[in-house]
Amino acid sequence: MTCINRRDLGLLVLRVGTGAVLAAHGSQKLAGWFGGGGIEGTTQGMEAMGFHPPKYSAMAAGLGEAGGGVLLALGLATPAAGAAVAGTMAGAVAVHAPAGFFAMGGGYEYPAFLGFTAAAIGLTGAGRYSLDHATHHVFDRPWTLALAFTGSALAAAAVLGRRAKGQAAAAQGDA
Repeated sequence: MTCINRRDLGLLVLRVGTGAVLAAHGSQKLAGWFGGGGIEGTTQGMEAMGFHPPKYSAMAAGLGEAGGGVLLALGLATPAAGAAVAGTMAGAVAVHAPAGFFAMGGGYEYPAFLGFTAAAIGLTGAGRYSLDHATHHVFDRPWTLALAFTGSALAAAAVLGRRAKGQAAAAQGDA
């Protein structure tokens, strides 16, 4: 009989809790659940925040949160899930950064926390109580870790760079 491993049990709790929060946030964006705006409302929000094309940005944010959250909760393809969430949260941090750090004032505290938590889980691995473990880590290899985090960082940089260029051009047009 296998002894319960506290580290693996802690990772399970952290994965499921973080994944559930992210899945709920993503489902607000994609399906309008839990009082969210759905894809149409999220598209309008993305346009207002300077993300282009706004509909693709809305779908990417929703899928990054919902899909990444579900995968984290299941402990499946954990490096890719953690990287997808971290990249998505980088966009959210950029949006909230002008309001400062604390979430109470509209700052980036909460998305930063979710992004760091997801990245840490992606880097650490899902633990014994996961689908990655049950599938003998077929989606959790060293190369998937490197590829997922590199791809996520490059994608986030490209999206945020495009947004910054658009905002700078809009500001110049207003001057």
